[in-house]
Amino acid sequence: MNDKTETSAGLDRRQLLKMTGAGVAAVGAASLLGFSSAMAQDMSRGAANFYTSDKVSMQKVTFKSQYKTSVAGSLFTPKDLDRNGKTPAIIVGHPMGAVKEQSANLYATKMAEQGFVAMSIDLPFWGESEGTTRNLVSPDVYAEAFSAGVDFLGSQRYVDRQRIGGIGICGSGSFIISAAKIDPRIRAIATVSMYDMGAAFRDALNHSQTVEQRKQFIAMAAEQRWAEFDGGETQYIGGTVLELTANTDPVQREFYDFYRTSRGQFTPAGATVQTTTKPTMTSSVKFMNFYPFNDIETISPRPMLFISGDQAHSKEFSQDAYNRAAEPKELVWVKGAGHVDLYDRVDLIPFNKLSSFFDQHLTA
Repeated sequence: MNDKTETSAGLDRRQLLKMTGAGVAAVGAASLLGFSSAMAQDMSRGAANFYTSDKVSMQKVTFKSQYKTSVAGSLFTPKDLDRNGKTPAIIVGHPMGAVKEQSANLYATKMAEQGFVAMSIDLPFWGESEGTTRNLVSPDVYAEAFSAGVDFLGSQRYVDRQRIGGIGICGSGSFIISAAKIDPRIRAIATVSMYDMGAAFRDALNHSQTVEQRKQFIAMAAEQRWAEFDGGETQYIGGTVLELTANTDPVQREFYDFYRTSRGQFTPAGATVQTTTKPTMTSSVKFMNFYPFNDIETISPRPMLFISGDQAHSKEFSQDAYNRAAEPKELVWVKGAGHVDLYDRVDLIPFNKLSSFFDQHLTA
């Protein structure tokens, strides 16, 4: 499949990605699944996206958001959990465009092994969560899903509702920050390989997109709204490439190795190869109005932990958030790690640091 056939309305994908600036970086964090001829995956450094533990029980759950739509989650509990006691809990969000089975379940399982109640969620419009149109971008609704998750966790009799924290991976790092600014029940916040999805769409990596390019994309999306209102086919953008070529850039190769091979490949029920993980074009402009780091200092005195690989193409976002945040805050660079490495490479992911952070700050 070539670039032009990868979008549903015939738009040249290479041109679109250049114009949006998000390109291979922001929306490339999505998983595009089901490609049968994917190259052999790199399973080095403990890659274990589908890790399970005999010390942890998992059950699927659903709960309602304030918008009265169902959010789907996977609830992980230690098998030796004292259900008559009160245990701290953590909610975990997946990378933008992915689903809970990709990275979020791994993190939740590992935190449950450390004695926490942990729940991964599918963001609305993705995975098993409700929402139509599928793959819609709605930062406000995404943030609400984290607060709804706090509602659910706090309703469990064995959870201490005064000790609930959260982890946001990739794009969910910006969504959980957005939620935490207006929901003080999220008592401690950690992000891993964070993307500021607003900045990624407005400016691209390293501010490589011009305002004129941004305006061009916004204008194209506006024209597409006319087409879809008149009954035209929904247009999707982004996603990891379907195949590697000699010209595939290093960032896309990084995402491809996780999302397009059995290392991290997962196809949610009802998804198609053509649209899985691709946000709708007309809704993607909503990221232009998304400024999650504005007023981030107001989260203080609740603690924040930012974790990023020191080789990550996305490290600018963790640095920016750390610079803006007020104390207590901490920025941890994982030596030798790239962006996607921290999705699933358990030999690199500092789970001990995450555990000690929440142990310290989710105190009774």
